[in-house]
Amino acid sequence: MIFTQYYLDCLSQASYLIADEKSRLAVVVDPRRDVAEYLADAEARGLTIVGIINTHFHADFVSGHLELARATGAWIGYGDAAVADFPVRSLTDRERISLGDVTLEVMTTPGHTPESISVLVREHADDEVAYGVLTGDALFIGDVGRPDLLASVGVTATELGQMLYDSVQRKLMGLPDDVRVFPAHGAGSACGKNLSTERQSTIGEQRRFNYACQPMTEEQFLEVVTAGQPTAPAYFAYNATLNKQSRDLRDLDASVPALDGAEVEAALARGARIHDARDVQEFAAAHLRGSVNVPVDGRMAETVGMVFSPENEIVVVAPEGQEQEVATRFARIGYDHVVGYVADVEEYFLTHQDQVDRASRLSVADVDEATARADVQVVDIRNAGEIESGMVPGARHIPLAELGLRSHELNAERPVVVYCAGGWRSSVGASLLRAGGFADVSDILGGYGAWDLAHASAS
Repeated sequence: MIFTQYYLDCLSQASYLIADEKSRLAVVVDPRRDVAEYLADAEARGLTIVGIINTHFHADFVSGHLELARATGAWIGYGDAAVADFPVRSLTDRERISLGDVTLEVMTTPGHTPESISVLVREHADDEVAYGVLTGDALFIGDVGRPDLLASVGVTATELGQMLYDSVQRKLMGLPDDVRVFPAHGAGSACGKNLSTERQSTIGEQRRFNYACQPMTEEQFLEVVTAGQPTAPAYFAYNATLNKQSRDLRDLDASVPALDGAEVEAALARGARIHDARDVQEFAAAHLRGSVNVPVDGRMAETVGMVFSPENEIVVVAPEGQEQEVATRFARIGYDHVVGYVADVEEYFLTHQDQVDRASRLSVADVDEATARADVQVVDIRNAGEIESGMVPGARHIPLAELGLRSHELNAERPVVVYCAGGWRSSVGASLLRAGGFADVSDILGGYGAWDLAHASAS
């Protein structure tokens, strides 16, 4: 058997290629939209991709099933509860897919979504214990998929939670301890709240250590699984819908152009927004007024989905050599309106100095001095589960994923201090507020971690 896991740190997303060494037939599970790597690996190994399986309609990225099917002619499979605008192979519970001796078996595991499935992988068709199970977003390492994302489109979180309880507690925990667990996401994904950094586990390990896999009643399961979930980024609903549609396909060699000064000015004149993908310190030192800073060195794709809209035209300011990578990350969440990137950032800044600003970043001592003033608004943009460890006194909690929609709760004429855990997201949030017209916005160097450490030492 050939078994390959592909992992995207930017989205904490895993996809898989499984093939039979003798037949050379392969299936790809949960592919991302830029599919060239799967095709290159298949060609290098002499494999024929005959099938593409999505474990569910993903909400956090645009799946590459259509691009991969166009390139290979493979069928596209979903659980039999799925309804899509394109031809699909409906996969039923316990259905077996033979690649030769290597055999895949479908398990219906609804709960994260109604159509969710898991895929048992057997190295040999008659193996009593499967090699592993691809659990999609039903079971993660250390967590389970959240059941609340579809509550607004006809299925309640309670109904999904009840499905998830059966899928996890009875079906997946009914597998032997030695079965390996390969989820669709890892730590950082907003599809759960407690995901591990590990990329594979076993059913036995999850039975022992995963909080949601411990023996409990359905009511207890619903309570513990739904508590403390992070706010879902706004683009999740857009992606979940897009993944059901016959959407525009992405070319394998897709790229965006370099823009000269006149082209940048023309794009901005017609309403394009600026995404600055440079490091937070570089951004603070100098950036174009109105830019939103989402650095390429972190969870860029998910975060741009919190601060931009799919219809926004985007001009990119990126570290040299990473311009196309930035555009690809936009495309992975279906944001296809990146018009290009600033060809020579330094020259553009020098010739447009009237458009260049600096960002205020405060030390802990500066923050203590600033927050002593009654007019300063302090905003904690961490997720709900993060604030359990404490907050800066007087801070208002508005998660980053909600900041754009809730900025009206703040006074744009008064100073604002934004903080997160370590300082990356706070640069995003502060720049978003500035781009929205806030006059005086700072963020905390080192985030809440630095503030808490300083005050713990002082006490």
